[in-house]
Amino acid sequence: MIKIYAVIDTNVLVSALLSRFKNTSTVQLLQLLILGDITPIYNDEIMEEYHNVLTRPKFGFPDTIIDETLEVIKRYGINSSRKESNEVLPDPKDIVFYEVALSIDDSYLVTGNTKHFPKKPFVVTPAEMLQIIHEMKSPKSGLLSEPTAKYGNR
Repeated sequence: MIKIYAVIDTNVLVSALLSRFKNTSTVQLLQLLILGDITPIYNDEIMEEYHNVLTRPKFGFPDTIIDETLEVIKRYGINSSRKESNEVLPDPKDIVFYEVALSIDDSYLVTGNTKHFPKKPFVVTPAEMLQIIHEMKSPKSGLLSEPTAKYGNR
């Protein structure tokens, strides 16, 4: 089983919960999180941000959906501390997502706003995260996976 650790930016959750289409990358990502294919990483600041944004009246999310979403993150996720960085981001409130992603090796930061973060391989869009997961689950090509060669009679 492949373990994928990711900090999910709030905009990804909002997009997934607003979407009416099941095939969008944000909805698929949320489904993978619920299924346990992605282990969310968070801290108290991130959970507070999630709650504050998801409860905004303009979204109209039912309390049960908000509570279930946050509960899944807490139940299946890892509450981690921040790993301090010297990065300066356009929105200082985004640094917590970046620094929590740094706290666990080989984790990702999944965001719809990659321009708000430094250009690093671990900062990915929802679509890129789905591609990474797909590639990790696909059998690798190579000598051991090649079909057996058939040789004629000698």
